Amino acid sequence: MRILVVCGAGASSTFVAQRVRHAAHDRGLPYSAFAGTEQSLPIDLDAADVVLVGPHLAHALERIERDAALRGTTVVLLPSDIFTDKDGTRTLALVQDAVGGAGGQPPAAGSPPAAARTD
Repeated sequence: MRILVVCGAGASSTFVAQRVRHAAHDRGLPYSAFAGTEQSLPIDLDAADVVLVGPHLAHALERIERDAALRGTTVVLLPSDIFTDKDGTRTLALVQDAVGGAGGQPPAAGSPPAAARTD
């Protein structure tokens, strides 16, 4: 699974991406995580299964969700205290919850993102 962490300039998203990548590795999950910015999002979305949106970009969430939906990408708005997740396990749990379980597989092509499903 490819996880994109988006923030304004890329600094805080780099820390979150590193932490979630390490947490996934520690659990033996084949996840990659990379940082992006709001400006690079249109390009970065093509390489992501899940987009974690920094809390300071809540104002852009609707637009990000709309763009991600066109690609079948799940979007998660991170809570404002996410930067206190020093080992990435809480962030990893948010990703797994969003994609429907501990296995953390992205939704099948053509199925709605986890946030839109009612199952």
